[in-house]
Amino acid sequence: MKYGEKLRAAAAKKTLIAAHRGMAGGNIPCNTLAAFQNAYRQGADILEADVIRSSDGELFVFHTGMEPFHLFRHIRLNRMTAAQIRQERYVNQDLVPTGYGILPLEELLETFRGKCFFNLDHCWGLMEDVAKTVRRFGMEEEIILKTPAKEACYREVAQTAPELMFMPILRTVDDQSPLLWQMNLNYVGAEVLFTEEDQPVASDAFIEQMHRARMLLWANAIIYDETAVLSAGHTDDRAIAGDPQGGWGWLADKKFDIIQTDWPILVRLFLEGRS
Repeated sequence: MKYGEKLRAAAAKKTLIAAHRGMAGGNIPCNTLAAFQNAYRQGADILEADVIRSSDGELFVFHTGMEPFHLFRHIRLNRMTAAQIRQERYVNQDLVPTGYGILPLEELLETFRGKCFFNLDHCWGLMEDVAKTVRRFGMEEEIILKTPAKEACYREVAQTAPELMFMPILRTVDDQSPLLWQMNLNYVGAEVLFTEEDQPVASDAFIEQMHRARMLLWANAIIYDETAVLSAGHTDDRAIAGDPQGGWGWLADKKFDIIQTDWPILVRLFLEGRS
């Protein structure tokens, strides 16, 4: 059985809000249980979480490579044992130590099972372990996997998690769908990245074509890096600076099904205010 009808039904009713690493701020770091609880309470439909694996095989929620910024230490969690990882603590936005530890993936899934959808990100290379964990919790209908547009990544998903919802990350053009439709994948849509409004993956024709094929499209309002444009300037920053229509409104009007944001409650209030 392949999953996706529940997500499609939810997206047919409204633009879905994906909370990037939860909703952090103040003393609450991203990718912690508190951040995800915060995002869920603020109306996020999808919780986006990054996954790593300890050196002895346990899955945790963390964005690998970000240890110096979130832990204020030059270490690599994926080279540490689960016991060592459990000793680590996040720092807050002022680099002051907090009481928040690294979240086990099982704890995240157990807490939110049946409540919302999840995008488990950065887990290529870990798909078999991730899929086993998802199946153990009976959450196949709630999990979205994403990977870069690389055949090796597709094959990993096809071999280890063919029933789980899958979205490739497409840049500028869709040159992947012909291959994806031929593979043993539960291809339900794509995350699209575009630097200009007139690029193919942001065109009305492409969006309509994908929707006719029952594909969902994920766009990003987040700014992860000022030099890496994800949505042609239609961003959280633009919206918060006084132009919500030019930020979130433009993405919603283009009929993107999912908007990823760092500010779920503000997006929710804006979209509800337009309906």
